[in-house]
Amino acid sequence: MSPSEKRPARLPSLTGLRFFAALLVFCFHITLANSPIPPNKAINPFADPGVADTTAWLFSKAGYVGVSFFFVLSGFVLTWSSRPGERVRSFWRRRVLKIFPNHLVMWAAAMLLFAAAITPWQSWLPNIFLIHSFFPQDVTYVGVNPPSWTLCSELLFYLAFPFLIGPMRRIPVRQLWWWMTAAVAAMVVVELITQFLIADTPRSPITPVSTLQFWFGYIFPPSRIWEFLIGVLLARIIHAGVWPRVRISHALLLMVLGYAAALVVPFLYGFTVATILPIVALIGAVATTDLNGTPTWLARPYARWLGEISFGFYLCQGVTVFYIRRLLGHEAGFGTPLAIAVIAMFLAITLVGGWLLYSLVERPVMNRWSRPRRREGAPVVTPVPEPTTA
Repeated sequence: MSPSEKRPARLPSLTGLRFFAALLVFCFHITLANSPIPPNKAINPFADPGVADTTAWLFSKAGYVGVSFFFVLSGFVLTWSSRPGERVRSFWRRRVLKIFPNHLVMWAAAMLLFAAAITPWQSWLPNIFLIHSFFPQDVTYVGVNPPSWTLCSELLFYLAFPFLIGPMRRIPVRQLWWWMTAAVAAMVVVELITQFLIADTPRSPITPVSTLQFWFGYIFPPSRIWEFLIGVLLARIIHAGVWPRVRISHALLLMVLGYAAALVVPFLYGFTVATILPIVALIGAVATTDLNGTPTWLARPYARWLGEISFGFYLCQGVTVFYIRRLLGHEAGFGTPLAIAVIAMFLAITLVGGWLLYSLVERPVMNRWSRPRRREGAPVVTPVPEPTTA
């Protein structure tokens, strides 16, 4: 994308799609057999063992898919909306203001409500600065507000992007698919290293692998950089016009098949490897549908609104799902109809929490400080819409 090229079009359906990725994470969290918050008691509200086990199994990969989707989408939208020659400091300023205010609000809420009593300072201090997922101890990488671990990866992506985008733009069009293949292969290598070179003991209290394997194969930010790069490459492929025609319906079918594969492949390969190609297909199909001018319900105002609050919706789940569920008690669960009502209640609470974060924190901060104030007498420049990735 050279400076002389026309700026790419906006892709509103991708904003609407973001909410459903966050909803997958919610479904994963609300059906967990073990909470990431000590003493790791059950979150799943179903008392019937058959229903509890089925829902826990059915949604056991939903969170992994949702997070992987966000990482690929992050690389895609940053590349799609990037401006050659943009100052690095300006880019970093916007991205830091995008994630840190929401994070700090939820960090403070979690510390006040429960985390201060169970989290040593060696864990909560790196959490403030979003470097906690670089530490292999589970008390640190899922400490304080557990969903915030993904922001460490996002922060790494943002810091690296200004230095990556130049070389990525210089990849010849004919080589883009080869680089995409290499990035997917690198994801497989990460899990092979995790399986064969990382100690498989002691076991994690929330996964069937060791604490160290879960950290390296899923949490460690450099291990997740490949999904971000795949998003960058996908944006370039679509912009260059070498993306094959893929219908959204076909991409959704591929997502179902990929998810089914994630349920049966060895645990480590269900993190990202089994579903990465379906995620690429879905983002590519939705983006090209927007480019072709075909209307989708994902671009409607209510869907875009859900997409806009999805970051807050995701981030507040550490309090709304994990903490409030613990306050509710009834670890043995509820009858099936009441359990469904409990899930609906938690969904409503989390939606309200996401909306409050977006309305009272994220949007005001971005509107006020994401761009330098215009000097008096300077020409007015229409701001470029801020990509929503986190």
